[in-house]
Amino acid sequence: MGVGQVLLVLLAASTVTPVKDPLLNICMDAKHHKTKPGPEGMLHNQCAPWKDNACCTANTSSEAHKDQSNLYNFNWNHCGLMPPKCKRHFIQDTCLYECSPNLGPWIDQVDSSWRRERILHVPLCKEDCEEWWEDCKDFVTCKENWHKGWNWATGTNRCPWGSMCRPFSHVFPRPKDLCEKIWSNSYKYTTEHRGSGRCIQMWFDPAQGNPNVVVAKYYAWKKRSSPAWMENVTPAADKAVCALPWPVLVLLPLALVVVPDGAGGCGSHGWGSL
Repeated sequence: MGVGQVLLVLLAASTVTPVKDPLLNICMDAKHHKTKPGPEGMLHNQCAPWKDNACCTANTSSEAHKDQSNLYNFNWNHCGLMPPKCKRHFIQDTCLYECSPNLGPWIDQVDSSWRRERILHVPLCKEDCEEWWEDCKDFVTCKENWHKGWNWATGTNRCPWGSMCRPFSHVFPRPKDLCEKIWSNSYKYTTEHRGSGRCIQMWFDPAQGNPNVVVAKYYAWKKRSSPAWMENVTPAADKAVCALPWPVLVLLPLALVVVPDGAGGCGSHGWGSL
């Protein structure tokens, strides 16, 4: 192998550097989230499955289990005591939201006084949504959308004036209604099953690994393949390709000297014949 060929091999190797996917293994910019995911020595009870790589702290995970926590001053018992079998789903929902680093493909910008990002249309597994509805259908609530419209006069959420407490099964006639409407379309009802690799699981056994890692990778790939995504990222990607690392800057002049004519450079169409 000639000197020129060696330099070209080294040059190519220098350009192959791992690039962090902006949609994977990230925490949203919200009220209680860490800036980046990482291990936690211990997470409380239902949040424990995320302890190896979490966007929440131990304190956040503990507050998530309280009837009225300091996280958002939200009272689950606004229409009477919420049964434990129902409340566990709301705790798990909170753990997923606060702790999961696998929601990147569904993070959306939001103009809010208490957070800059939210999740939107997260595809929830069929079993997670239907079990949530089944365990809560006999509980009562006065609102369909729990994100907004409460009476906060006392510092915690109370039913708006004139509203009536009704069974969940009346407010949310179907599992789809519950999962999609209760948090302003944060979740999307799907017919995909747990373990399919196509839906996010609120419930999983950490001994078997986190199944949401694969799901996030699949939807990140789909999002990157969409025309809208390509249109938005192409200019930045072009700049990244031509912003060469320092080994390339050192090797490039030598390669240009010893390699015969015919090798292209980095311009508007990338690497040419290289």
